[in-house]
Amino acid sequence: MISLLILLFSIKLNSYLVIENLAMRQQLAIMKQSIKQPKLRNRDRLFWVILSLLCQRWRDFLIIVKPATVIRWNKKGFNLFWKFKSKLKGRSKIDPEIRKLIKKFAKANPTWGAPRIHSELIKLGFTVSEATVTNYMPKRKPKPPSQTWRTFLKNHMFNTCSMDFFTVATATFKILFVFFIIHNERRKIIHFNVTSNPTAKWTGQQIVEAFPWETTTKYIIRDRDAIYGEVVKTRIKNMNIEQVVTAYKSPWQNPFAERLIGSIRRECLDHVIVLSDGHVKEILKEYFAYYHHDRNHLSLDKDAPYKRPVQDKPKDGKLVELPRVGGLHHRYEWKEAA
Repeated sequence: MISLLILLFSIKLNSYLVIENLAMRQQLAIMKQSIKQPKLRNRDRLFWVILSLLCQRWRDFLIIVKPATVIRWNKKGFNLFWKFKSKLKGRSKIDPEIRKLIKKFAKANPTWGAPRIHSELIKLGFTVSEATVTNYMPKRKPKPPSQTWRTFLKNHMFNTCSMDFFTVATATFKILFVFFIIHNERRKIIHFNVTSNPTAKWTGQQIVEAFPWETTTKYIIRDRDAIYGEVVKTRIKNMNIEQVVTAYKSPWQNPFAERLIGSIRRECLDHVIVLSDGHVKEILKEYFAYYHHDRNHLSLDKDAPYKRPVQDKPKDGKLVELPRVGGLHHRYEWKEAA
């Protein structure tokens, strides 16, 4: 009704432009009722983006879309412009040799992630970011989330050790107990031993063997396991070592030992079948040799407990793959061409 009144008033004024504008708006209103979402081309979007820049009252002319839609088009155009400009300029390409090594390391070491491969490349003298290694890592099948530990101590404890037990199941369903002591500063395993019948006396003797003569530590962290009876407490006290006992059911308070147990399981024991106590001793000896001299630790700035030097790539050098722990892991070094 209002539209008809405006139409009659416009005819009376004989304003052709007003009549044309009204007729167009009436037709657009009909189309909007019949078509829920009109199809727009890129040129249509570009028209409204340019109009929004040239005319301040561009919102008054909108019927088909909302003003927020035009603003979104403008932002999208901005992103496309800078994306196109970045492609013209280009970015530095990664060395094909590095891409090849990333894929090779990932294939040969299925338990390694981008940080481990990145640290191995650093030791070989390559300059590359960890983000780049992540981008070029081959896709792997999703794995169930591994066990994680809560809060880690932030500061290195140069005069503190940790001790703990973990169990190993054999092929004959026998349970073996592995005892170890780790120095927290450089993550070095000072001592370990295996038994099928752990006692307080046996555990106390292991502590004595771990610290011969004057090589003792100031503090030792342990949990509340009943195995640490009076014999163990007396041995530790006589060696002038102060015990730091964790709270009940709080493994996160002994993070270095718990982290080591997790690494041993994920990187070694989960991939082998243990036959006997002698067998697990040999396996752990080989793993600890790799752990000390070859494995790069994130907490040690991607270095090994016994510091591993960075190699410079020799001219016409050949990359040598050295298997560790029966081929579960590898160390990579440059070898000069003969």
